[in-house]
Amino acid sequence: MFRKILIANRGEIAVRIIRACRELGIKSVVVFSDVDRNSLHVRLADEAYPIGPAPSRESYLCLDKLMTVAKRAGCDALHPGYGFLAENPALPRACTDTSLTFIGPSAEAMEALGSKTAGRSLARGVDVPIVPGTNDPIENLEEARALAQRMGYPVLLKAVAGGGGKGMRLVSADAEFESAFRDASSEAMNAFGNASVFLEKYLEKPRHIEIQILADAHGRVVSLGERECSVQRRHQKVIEEAPSPIMTPELRKRMGDAAVRIARAGGYVNAGTVEFLVDTHYDYYFLEVNTRLQVEHPVTEQVTGLDLVKLQIAIAAGHRLPFAWESITPRGHAMEVRLYAEDPENNFFPSPGKILSRRAPSGPGIRLDEGVYSGWTVPMDYDPLLAKLIAWGNSREETIARLRRALEEYTVTGIKTNTALFRRILAEPDFLRSEIHTKWLDEMLKRPHAAPDTDSHAADAAAIAAALWQVTHDSAPTSERTEQDSRWKLDGRNRQLDRMP
Repeated sequence: MFRKILIANRGEIAVRIIRACRELGIKSVVVFSDVDRNSLHVRLADEAYPIGPAPSRESYLCLDKLMTVAKRAGCDALHPGYGFLAENPALPRACTDTSLTFIGPSAEAMEALGSKTAGRSLARGVDVPIVPGTNDPIENLEEARALAQRMGYPVLLKAVAGGGGKGMRLVSADAEFESAFRDASSEAMNAFGNASVFLEKYLEKPRHIEIQILADAHGRVVSLGERECSVQRRHQKVIEEAPSPIMTPELRKRMGDAAVRIARAGGYVNAGTVEFLVDTHYDYYFLEVNTRLQVEHPVTEQVTGLDLVKLQIAIAAGHRLPFAWESITPRGHAMEVRLYAEDPENNFFPSPGKILSRRAPSGPGIRLDEGVYSGWTVPMDYDPLLAKLIAWGNSREETIARLRRALEEYTVTGIKTNTALFRRILAEPDFLRSEIHTKWLDEMLKRPHAAPDTDSHAADAAAIAAALWQVTHDSAPTSERTEQDSRWKLDGRNRQLDRMP
């Protein structure tokens, strides 16, 4: 097992990885920009090194600085988290060049699967359905317009590299195409350093369902089941849950098999996610592969009892996966909301500033993955994610009831947060019936908002179902154990080095 891991990230994901390292008896090393000097991940890590000014291109995105820190700290592995360089093949290559183990897939697997167009070609080669569209990047406006006309509107322009809704534009008519093409290309270049886009047929009211995979270096590839990610705002996920309310054992098997075939074809090792769109006829289409840990990984952990970060580390250290995917069956239901420093009443504009006070929720079935504390100042330089609030219950109804209660308990003063948005979503009849799709939230936000009826039939049904489950079922999910080295007790010291190596 590794002795010391460099975490090339910040915020709640860095904190999450630090805690996994601590349980495995591995020392954690983090980096921080000037504005992150007092961040929670810096306070919790065993060692912390300054890496430059606030702009990420001068700090967290600097490969040379990361490798210098890794060498100075004596690290033998690097975990990229998500975002920043997590899906950049240059990072695993730099790790290889400095004899540092990269906790993630190889550069070759990233290139084979991380590119949207390369991934589509790979999926087609292993008989996995793909959304109709182009298999190669389109750089010529007139060529792209002609293809869109032949496919028929609406179509999506999508960045070849990256994700998260960046470099994506929905085009509903020919008159919109030129400006959408230029905007998508420009945004893709700014976000990913690659202006290439491709064209994809837009599916009406699809659901976004992804399959979590794990693959070791010994040939075993497993599916851990699905996550429903259809509640999105402007192509960015807002609420995730597992299992999907529409899933059947037969559909789960078919989609899991498809995800495993794609991973094998790409020579994938470590944790990854294969994403699909599912139409109203329950036909599924390959969308893309995220060659990293996902923001929403906790919901899979809650329904499987597995620790995905520990498994990532174990796989990178050469261990075999100790289970077959046929043995993984989701138990209960989990749901995650992403708590942001943003103002829903002001078009979700970021709300940086000092957190004057905070109260964290707790109680049965509640988990909070957080990267903040009272007195900390949320910087304006990065994604304003504060925390991920996760609820688990024996049923979807019980999970929603627990999540509602936790959202009422969670309070932050000094900045705006989006908690009111989630309270609204969790009271919507469409959401309670799981009649959702990828454009559902955008449509909901355009409707007039009335205060929820706490005496509604839906609320009563949820409460009754939760109570019945609680008295008739065991409320704790089964845990799966993974290989671990002996644990160690932290001595409480945190060495922060104030000079750039």
